[in-house]
Amino acid sequence: AAASFDPTLMEFDYYIFILYFQVLKAEYFSPWRGEQQIYKLDIGWPKTPERFTGQTFCVAVDSLHRLVYVGQRGDNVPKVLVFSEEGYFLYAWNDTVEMPHGIFVWNTATESSVWITDVGTGKYGHTVKQYSPLGKLMQVLGTPGNAGSSLIPLQFDQPAEIFVEETGEIYVVDGDGGMNNRLLKLSDDYKEIWLTGTNGSGIGQFKIPHSVTVDAFGRVWVADRGNKRIQVFDKVTGEWLGSWSGCFSEDGPYSVRFTADYKYLIVAQLNINRLAIFAAPPVGSIGDCVMVHSVQLADETKPHLVDVDMKSGAVYVAEIGAQQVQKYVPL
Repeated sequence: AAASFDPTLMEFDYYIFILYFQVLKAEYFSPWRGEQQIYKLDIGWPKTPERFTGQTFCVAVDSLHRLVYVGQRGDNVPKVLVFSEEGYFLYAWNDTVEMPHGIFVWNTATESSVWITDVGTGKYGHTVKQYSPLGKLMQVLGTPGNAGSSLIPLQFDQPAEIFVEETGEIYVVDGDGGMNNRLLKLSDDYKEIWLTGTNGSGIGQFKIPHSVTVDAFGRVWVADRGNKRIQVFDKVTGEWLGSWSGCFSEDGPYSVRFTADYKYLIVAQLNINRLAIFAAPPVGSIGDCVMVHSVQLADETKPHLVDVDMKSGAVYVAEIGAQQVQKYVPL
């Protein structure tokens, strides 16, 4: 006898199939799954970790020339170490750097240079300095050895980090526990374009602005460490656009850097030894933070500042507790 046909069973099977497909889609194709591993540690980087002889405070990637610069502190140690992208030690320099805090590589079509913020209190400190890739001092911003808040002449008090756009326009967060709590934008000839920030917890105020970066949509992101939040500003006007605070109750943000595709923001949290990875809002409202993944580091690693290779997507983490830089590569 022919089997009877029941359309309700066919409809039920169809919906089961659709549900199963949606589960597969979420499992394998969603970029926002918090359980998904995004990075893995490159255990072979660097080739000679014994080159780290001080506290490694900062790291910067030269994606164009495939170089990695590391700033470290300590007595009788080279303050800047240079490695290849593969992890081979190349050279070091020590002149005119007292206590490096932040480091940034600036590339244009014709030139390359390395910017360092120096929070020392001696004759080289309270400055932001530009070096050639081999360590020749090219430019000093600030009054060496003198802490201050003046714009003419330009003065800093423990400037924490710098970000330089290809145009030469400069963003500086000043400072790392000193008298200033401000974000400055300077022109390519080092004149003030705008300034925002005083000491406090209100909108546009800071308590230890510790790291700064710029996204692909004209926004400046600042790790407002002491206030346990990230604040966002318009890069043209300095206008406050929003803030993220809901994800930082355990520990404030120490470092902010975007992934190469600008889909994620990577944040270092020193006291809980974590790299937090957030979904980056493309345009429009900043909203609040959505953490999509995290990398838990070993106890007492203390990740301080990070940088991203904007070609390979690799993430480099300067760890002052472990006294090393580690490299994480995207999967």
